[in-house]
Amino acid sequence: MSEPPSYPQIEPTTFDLIAAGTGLAECIVAAAASASGKTVLHLDTNPFYGSHYSSLSVPELTSFLNSNSTPSSPPSSTSTTTDSLDYSIVNLTTQPVYSDVEISCFYPELLEENLRKFNLDLCGPRVLFCADKLIDLMLKSGASHYVEFKSIDASFVGDGNGKLWNVPDSRAAIFKDKSLTLKEKNQLMRFFKLVQGHLVATVAAGSSGDDGNGNDEKEGKTKISDEDLERPFIEYLSNMQLPPKIRSIILYAIAMADYDQDDRGVCQNLLKTKDGIDRLSLYQSSVGRFTNASGALIYPVYGQGELPQAFSRRSAVKGCIYVLRMPVTALLMEKDSGRYKGVRLASGQDIFSQKLVLDPSLTLASPSASPSDLLHESFNFLSTRDVRGKVARGICITRNSLKPDMSNLLVVYPPRSLYPEQITSIRALQISGNLAVCPLGMFVLYLSALCDDAIQGKRLLNAAMNVLLTFPDSVNSESSSTVQSENTEEKPTVIWSGLYIQEMSTVLHILNFSLTISIPRVHTHVDIGMASILFQGQFDSINFAPMPDGNLNYNDISDAAVKLFQEMYPNEEYFPETTPPENSEDDIGLSLET
Repeated sequence: MSEPPSYPQIEPTTFDLIAAGTGLAECIVAAAASASGKTVLHLDTNPFYGSHYSSLSVPELTSFLNSNSTPSSPPSSTSTTTDSLDYSIVNLTTQPVYSDVEISCFYPELLEENLRKFNLDLCGPRVLFCADKLIDLMLKSGASHYVEFKSIDASFVGDGNGKLWNVPDSRAAIFKDKSLTLKEKNQLMRFFKLVQGHLVATVAAGSSGDDGNGNDEKEGKTKISDEDLERPFIEYLSNMQLPPKIRSIILYAIAMADYDQDDRGVCQNLLKTKDGIDRLSLYQSSVGRFTNASGALIYPVYGQGELPQAFSRRSAVKGCIYVLRMPVTALLMEKDSGRYKGVRLASGQDIFSQKLVLDPSLTLASPSASPSDLLHESFNFLSTRDVRGKVARGICITRNSLKPDMSNLLVVYPPRSLYPEQITSIRALQISGNLAVCPLGMFVLYLSALCDDAIQGKRLLNAAMNVLLTFPDSVNSESSSTVQSENTEEKPTVIWSGLYIQEMSTVLHILNFSLTISIPRVHTHVDIGMASILFQGQFDSINFAPMPDGNLNYNDISDAAVKLFQEMYPNEEYFPETTPPENSEDDIGLSLET
């Protein structure tokens, strides 16, 4: 019988902020709080940093997915208990955030010696635009000193015939692209020129040269009308008489739209022209931002798990204390006021803080109706997460590249490009050993697609995998509704694969809540805003961090971290400005390499 783990004692025992979980949002918030002079204790159940944003070896990834796809064992006492002290104990537990985990190893002899030489992204595929908010934040906060990036070689739009069409990211790339006809090149150039003119005119809109009708006579640039900016982007592109191929490249490979923009009946996120233009602006401003980054997209060396670690290292410099392998097992609540007081750790030690940020997989254990019916009623609604759909993710290990002359590349399959019922984009990102995520000579392919359920999600992933890859035993033959590539023998063969479904959730704030007010039963689906009206107390200390979303970049996660910090510390500056080194921006730790 194995001995129970030995946990260290933590000193001091009182902090301004406790963060349970080292996901990206939690690490950003902890770094921001530390930079503002707050005392921070950062804990994680796992022996590694990153939580749901980590990069793991093959055994670690398999173990993590399996352990987080089944409900955890209930605490020894699921009831809300009362100590002889001045606070009550409310047990925490973890709830599954992954499901339908499917791990397949086709050539174990090839992987046996290299199992721990992989850094597989749990939330892939992910890349960063050079002009992303997160890049700006890393430069501002100093986290950029702790991570290196390399460029993604190219982006493509794929079809069901196995063809990959290049996504041009600059005027020079448009002219060099042999897959575009001369007419298509001219159409794309005119459109990019129009977008650039709109952006220039918008910046200069307050100058005296603005005639008030959207035209900047001084600059000779024309703004897109407000009416056009509010209409669906697909309509604006159609009115510009852009052909379907060009529209598809703009919508799904540059603006990164998720759902079929042509079908409003199934499109859950219809992109407006103003939002589409903003995304094009992000793409264009990313190209050439860093002199040693060849394109718009970059990827961190050693995997996406380096990003939470970079902010963690920045926090540690400012005095944040990190303790891994330390589960948080319960909340401490004041008996009299019902306010949050602190947490109880797996070691049995009680640690106190004013604010708390919890990993999104943590939830309250269901208490029995005794000994405190009021406590039971009041905490019911806190046991729910704000789940916002699902994302299907896949990881495949191969020994050959999708493109013989390229190592790191992105492929987007627009809606309906693989089979008629495909209503969302499918994204595939190939990363090679030169980014230290796998042994040299091997490649990792990440895939993802938004979905409603596991059946839909697995079908989306399998459709893309069938076009791009070869499986030794035709394990995906049931999904062969897509047309196979004519050059099947040239497709990379899968050595290992992992498919899983991940829940998505947003930031959840527990606002204005008191346990001492007698109210009717509040069910678990109660609206948080309504709860704040019902309780009208002073419980504004607990926040849940978000799960990874289905986006390719981290802009929404970065925004969520800002929201978390501002909710907790409305009067504090978010990462106060510090004196930068004398080096130029290109040298401030990003270490971008081509």
